[in-house]
Amino acid sequence: MGNLKEGDLAPEIISKDQNGNEFKLSSLKGKKVVLYFYPKDDTPGCTKQACNLRDNYSELKKEGYEVIGVSADKEAKHQKFISKYDLPFTLLADEQKEVIEKFDAWGLKKFMGREYMGIIRKTFVIDEEGKIEKIIEKVKTNDHTAQILNN
Repeated sequence: MGNLKEGDLAPEIISKDQNGNEFKLSSLKGKKVVLYFYPKDDTPGCTKQACNLRDNYSELKKEGYEVIGVSADKEAKHQKFISKYDLPFTLLADEQKEVIEKFDAWGLKKFMGREYMGIIRKTFVIDEEGKIEKIIEKVKTNDHTAQILNN
């Protein structure tokens, strides 16, 4: 895909959720969606981010948002992550990185002087018509909900 920007129509997603059920982004048309991409289940930053969304989930729901997380982890790993932290939202198991690549969330990363390809943490806020309303590229894992709700 490449170079999605605010105002663009979000690409369709067809993927498996944590239970192996097919998920389509188009099934949420008419609802606002927080689609967030994160590197790996049960790692410090990803856990902080997921728990921030969990702790503020009722506020997000009150504002009309559905929350969908995406990583390349397997369904079973997502199930453990959801169970361990009591996460109330769907996680997509994008092992082939098809969704991740469609949303420009795969790229070169740097950590401790080393460069490697990996999942880039970013969030897309999608409106009821399926348009990208906001793209958050500098995600604050401890305060992510505030970034989403503060337009």
